[in-house]
Amino acid sequence: MKIAVIGTGYVGLVSGVCFAEFGFKVVCVDNNVEKVKALSSGVVPIYEPELDKLMAKNASAGRLSFSSDTKESVRDADIIFIAVGTPSKPDGSADLSYVYSAVKELSTAINPDAVLVIKSTVPVGTTRLVKKLLQDNGVNVEVAFNPEFLKEGAAIDDFMHPDRVILGVEGEKAKKVLSQVYRPLYVFNVPIVFTNLETAELSKYASNAFLAMKVTFINEVANLCEACGADINDVALAMGLDKRIGDKFLQAGPGYGGSCFPKDTSALADFAEDFGVPMPLVSETIKSNKARRAKMVQKILSACGGSVDGKLISVLGVTFKANTDDMRDSPSIEIIEALQKKGAKIRIYDPSCSEQAKRIFKDVQWGKDAYENCTDVDVTLILTDWAEFRALSLKKLKKYVKVPLLIDLRNIYEEKEVLSLGFEYHSVGRNNSSKQSN
Repeated sequence: MKIAVIGTGYVGLVSGVCFAEFGFKVVCVDNNVEKVKALSSGVVPIYEPELDKLMAKNASAGRLSFSSDTKESVRDADIIFIAVGTPSKPDGSADLSYVYSAVKELSTAINPDAVLVIKSTVPVGTTRLVKKLLQDNGVNVEVAFNPEFLKEGAAIDDFMHPDRVILGVEGEKAKKVLSQVYRPLYVFNVPIVFTNLETAELSKYASNAFLAMKVTFINEVANLCEACGADINDVALAMGLDKRIGDKFLQAGPGYGGSCFPKDTSALADFAEDFGVPMPLVSETIKSNKARRAKMVQKILSACGGSVDGKLISVLGVTFKANTDDMRDSPSIEIIEALQKKGAKIRIYDPSCSEQAKRIFKDVQWGKDAYENCTDVDVTLILTDWAEFRALSLKKLKKYVKVPLLIDLRNIYEEKEVLSLGFEYHSVGRNNSSKQSN
């Protein structure tokens, strides 16, 4: 079976590499010629653990290749996955122009016996509309929808050992072909759920919106903890031990970001309105998460005595989460820019060495490691919970800083440990604004 994957962004590249690892012959297609050249030479454009090794392995084995020629790539493909971006428009709706552009380009060359699968996250009704557009142009192929549920930083494992695979199909051919594609997962007893197109489309949005609400809820509970003297870590532990709730996405912090939750919650709220079904829980989640960044800025200002003017702040971690270089809608952007407007001088260290971050942040210094980044600083601010930061020697760190003030927006450390080493410590949802020991 030959597979073509249109789009070499996060979803497309990971999917293509993993399908090749399954044993299929895969060509990943992108209209960015320079990007294709880089991929063909083994350069991975995103930070994702183990992706570079898996890509090199399958390219060397002859199962994985890259092309900028869409028509040639789909001509003899048995199955074609569209995995292009669907970013948010200014009004919050999903921009489907890349999807429709890909469909238009491949429609004149697609193998008539192929199955076309939309993997991009699209509003309910889009896959059916794609099918109609193809039929209107005399192309009669079966069209299916197969949402991705990949976590950045753990995408390879998520693809190879998923919780479930959702497949929206209408015809028997699509069902048969997709069953073959995902057959390697049967050995792990992965649930394969076949359903209709609309259900599959909505399952993606519903899943991400629910997780976004979970993140937002625990952050609102953290606000209450700070006011009433409770400890959010213990509250989250108590909640997570309930099997009906589970312990995932219950870590208080600066709010969600990334490529999925912000755009998918906005798109869900938007197209739900089109169907005449308002979703106030989703709308309030979006509103609360936006307000979260400003609240974190106020927390930092308070920890600094009300002003950061002239203070040198060491920021540890700026990507929206650990184990990725993705800066899309990262809380760090608004937080750092707000601190700069209030007169702070910023020095940044992020283990990903994100080129995206270097393009975004202006007038900042860049550190080579965490300790260097904290040399002679007035404030140490943890924004992303990289494992590297959990392993810092605070005793050593104290020798570098000018002022032993640690603001931990990811609750990486325990208060007693930090205070015992002479730091002033501030975290989230734990009602602490504790001064260092004398």
